[in-house]
Amino acid sequence: MTDPIDNDEEEFAEATLVQAIENQIESDNPPAAKATFNKLTLVGYEREEILEMMAHVLAVEIDGLLEEDRAFNTEWYEKALRALPELPPEAQ
Repeated sequence: MTDPIDNDEEEFAEATLVQAIENQIESDNPPAAKATFNKLTLVGYEREEILEMMAHVLAVEIDGLLEEDRAFNTEWYEKALRALPELPPEAQ
């Protein structure tokens, strides 16, 4: 059986990542965020699906920086966004 606290934390983390992506798109920073969103919209993906894919990319980068104790790798992040809908591997 799944722990409801774990589900709440997972839902909160996902919502936070999606909000971060929405902020990036709105502010056009990094530019790859808005460009990726527009590209995926044009090829027929739904908004929620796009935001989930982009949030996944952000989560992979955040996991990497936490595990490796390093700065955010903007170059990798933008490259991974532009590669969508191909998702990056979990570990970099």
